[in-house]
Amino acid sequence: MAEKDKGPVIGLSWHPTLPTLSSFTIKNIKIPDEAESSSALWKPNSQLVDGLFVPPNDPIKLNKLRKSQCKDTLGKDWFDMLAPTITPELKRDLQLLKLRSAIDPKRHYKRGDPKSKDLPKYFQVGTVMESATDFYSSRLTKKERKATIADELLYDQTFRAYRKRKVREIEEKNRPGGNDKWKIKGKQSRKRAKERRH
Repeated sequence: MAEKDKGPVIGLSWHPTLPTLSSFTIKNIKIPDEAESSSALWKPNSQLVDGLFVPPNDPIKLNKLRKSQCKDTLGKDWFDMLAPTITPELKRDLQLLKLRSAIDPKRHYKRGDPKSKDLPKYFQVGTVMESATDFYSSRLTKKERKATIADELLYDQTFRAYRKRKVREIEEKNRPGGNDKWKIKGKQSRKRAKERRH
């Protein structure tokens, strides 16, 4: 089979049928149909007319074919912003941005949609550039600059201290008071009582 083009499916695509040479014949070589049918460019022989692919006459099938070929964008109003591929690092950064109100106690953000737990489909990532008028205390040093938001938060000392304090407060709040913290519940307590008796 000839090498496949990466061109669009709509329109005419031509696959030449080459005559087999009598001196050199290939036997017992079969390409599996599942692999061929999974490709968008490969068409079965029943759809080819003299080696040419003719688009379907049905307008519904033609529209489906066009939609599968067009790029996933946000629209003309948003300058055809493409949907980026979400990597694990990007996913982590987006989750952190959703939880940004819990990161800094002194900063209050407008609450987003509380019902939607899914991440945004269309977005762009940029780099924050400090202006020359910013004072040194409001800039990040080279040591503090990291590749992702998650890395910056992990190395931030004030956030680390705040997080430890909050975790300690929650643990103390959930810890049982009085004698309950000394009681061991379940089979272990019965075992220990039995050992004390004997």
